[in-house]
Amino acid sequence: MNEPHKRLEHSLPEDAMAFVLGTALCAFSVIVLTHLGLITGQTAGLGVLLSYVTGFSFGVVFFIVNLPFYLFAWVRMGPRFTIKSFIAVALVSVLTEVMSRNITFAALNPTLGAFLAGATAGMGLIVLFRHGASLGGVGVVGLWLQDKVGIQAGWVQLGFDIVLFGVALFVLPDLALVAWSLMGAVIVNLIIAVNHRKDRYVGR
Repeated sequence: MNEPHKRLEHSLPEDAMAFVLGTALCAFSVIVLTHLGLITGQTAGLGVLLSYVTGFSFGVVFFIVNLPFYLFAWVRMGPRFTIKSFIAVALVSVLTEVMSRNITFAALNPTLGAFLAGATAGMGLIVLFRHGASLGGVGVVGLWLQDKVGIQAGWVQLGFDIVLFGVALFVLPDLALVAWSLMGAVIVNLIIAVNHRKDRYVGR
């Protein structure tokens, strides 16, 4: 009988390259979203929505919003995951600020923009997941609640997004913006669902 294939850890240069790529893709997604006045789901969506309401930049808001979730990450996922996630969130915050000063769009169709934002965010998150990091605190809280009280993590995330998009109905000026935002969020989740499956990729 063949021995199971031993999973190899990523080297530091590999992690560094992945973090730059993954966070750059996610930051670019935010640039597209904010240019069109859209939002997304999870903690990033909350950061975008709060940036619209408060007038502060997404980078600053996103970094602050994630701070309370690191305690949950430390308890549920361990120090290594928490530190990597902290670095990833910091990179997205910084790169979003840099990109916002260096990228402009002369024309961008909202439907195409929502698809592009969802696709780049989804692929960026996959890259980060593969290297033991995350951007969203809501998922970590979901896992924590699942262990403590038996509520499935997926339902926690879904409930958060329902509330988030419900609030967006009163914040975004046009119902079409909410619809395009929802389409982009669905694309993100579809990419993760197809490409981050335990039976195909995770743990191999």
